[in-house]
Amino acid sequence: MKTIKIIAAGIITLFTTANVESQTIVKTKEMNVNYANELDIVNQLSTQSAVVNMPVTKLLKAPGNEALKAFFFTPVKNKSLLKGKKIAVLVADGFEEIELTGPVWYFRELGAEVEIVAPKFNPAPERYGLVFPEMANTHVMAIQYLQPVGWLKFDHTADQIKVSDYDAVFIPGGAWNPDNLRYDKDVIKFIQDFNKAGKLIAAICHAPVVLASADILKGRKLTGYWNIQVDLKNAGGTVLEQSVVTDRNIITSRHPIDVADFSKAVENWLIKK
Repeated sequence: MKTIKIIAAGIITLFTTANVESQTIVKTKEMNVNYANELDIVNQLSTQSAVVNMPVTKLLKAPGNEALKAFFFTPVKNKSLLKGKKIAVLVADGFEEIELTGPVWYFRELGAEVEIVAPKFNPAPERYGLVFPEMANTHVMAIQYLQPVGWLKFDHTADQIKVSDYDAVFIPGGAWNPDNLRYDKDVIKFIQDFNKAGKLIAAICHAPVVLASADILKGRKLTGYWNIQVDLKNAGGTVLEQSVVTDRNIITSRHPIDVADFSKAVENWLIKK
């Protein structure tokens, strides 16, 4: 009788094991089907990866940019021309590289002190599915025509600076950078207060839209990247198709190819003060 019970228990165990294995196989197949289905959907939601950039060397060698090349490669004669002047660069993630590094290099060559100022790091909500590197707490991301290319360490956040600390402020362009800046209340207040003080505010490419958000363009002459010019008009400005426009304490330019004219205009304004 005991032997029969043992055999029966063995048969039950065999069937139970077989059933579990069968269920496991079914579940594995279902998981594989689900994974394949999800992968197919993800592939449909994703675009093909490609690198599109604007190397500085190619920009400087491009036909028509001979003056821009000469601007950077002609040695600066008076390296103390802007000594004693202090300039703040307002910048966020997505700034056009040459529109920051070009003027910063030039102003420092002339003896000015230049500080990089960014909004406080404010990561997107977790549900957005974005992943930020640790250095995003202390650096801002550079782009070359929409392609991320590097990171730049900033000196201060916008809530830490005072108008009295600086003689001028300039804002580089880039399609993302101005959108990040114009939403930051500390940046906007700083620009408004800087304007009230009559100090120099310079913006290139897409950056003049930050001035529009600060509501300081009514009755002003200015320029900017072609696809934001309607925004500048709607903000009350008069848009001119020139490489650089100076109207009282506001200097604006249109594009990376205008970096030389933009930088020299800032230089000329500061040496007169």
